[in-house]
Amino acid sequence: MGTVSQDAINQFKALMDQVEEPLKRTYQNVHQGYQAETLARFLKARECNVTKARQMLVDCLRWRVQNEIDNILTKPIVPADLYRAVRDSQLIGMSGYSREGLPVFAHGVGLSTFDKASVHYYVQSHIQINEYRDRIILPTASKKHGRPITTCVKVLDMTGLRFSALNQIKLMTIISTIDDLNYPEKTKAYYIVNAPYIFSACWKVVKPLLQERTRKKVQVLSGNGRDELLKIMDVASLPHFCKREGSGSSRHSEYANENCFSLDHPFHQQLYNYIKQQSLESESSQPIKQGSFHVDLPEPAAEGTEIAKTIESEMHKFENGNGLSGSLDGLKINDDSDYRTRHCP
Repeated sequence: MGTVSQDAINQFKALMDQVEEPLKRTYQNVHQGYQAETLARFLKARECNVTKARQMLVDCLRWRVQNEIDNILTKPIVPADLYRAVRDSQLIGMSGYSREGLPVFAHGVGLSTFDKASVHYYVQSHIQINEYRDRIILPTASKKHGRPITTCVKVLDMTGLRFSALNQIKLMTIISTIDDLNYPEKTKAYYIVNAPYIFSACWKVVKPLLQERTRKKVQVLSGNGRDELLKIMDVASLPHFCKREGSGSSRHSEYANENCFSLDHPFHQQLYNYIKQQSLESESSQPIKQGSFHVDLPEPAAEGTEIAKTIESEMHKFENGNGLSGSLDGLKINDDSDYRTRHCP
């Protein structure tokens, strides 16, 4: 649990023991039996200030109750063709596990277009993956290894990034803010691969805006990152775009059939089938309803807005200067709130 003191965790736990229904029920879904680790995450997100961390967690629980987040895994995106379109335009998947047992999530930053469905469908899908990770993937991994596993590793592929990514900056800021406020400190490390030149230029400007803890978690790897990533995971767990030897994306390689972004990949099949089964069990007397699961969209925090504006400004400079293709989403890394934290004493 890093630099968070046991005394702070004990104080925090005493406060949370006083929480009553309906917050108490949704709190159990948040911590999944690993209460100390959960409290430590929220403490880190609020500079180890117990009062502020409690307020953050209570606000998170209220958000969950008001938006029925506990039920989101019973709300499949239907019909299946619509969900496939979401998967084809919001590129995220799970490729395996690190040698420490942490799930490895891959993000196709550059090739995600977010243009096949409404904002609410993309937000719904993002939260469903978060909840499936926290309620199913991480508890299962914890039981397998006999110790708490409450974080993941993320590999961000920058292949194909263009200035048109600026069109998605509002949606990405919304998703980032949801993670910031409600899923803090869930990522142990970010590995950025296939980064174009403009990424390096923008990173120099954005990096000083991030807190030290976040900067330490971000590693920009050479080429597709294969050699470095093999130090922390087996080849079978590498995202498909990292499997080809040498640099560059493997989008069109022999590993294309292992595309973890695809709805046909085992992870997404398991996720979608789980949601459909939960829907049938919870609404056995009613047909599955079409339409997105609406969640209240938060206002971006000031720090997140500053980072987004900085990225937008830098990318416009490059666009007006030499027209290089560039980077957006990976630059907005905030470790699900970490850009707002400071090193805990």
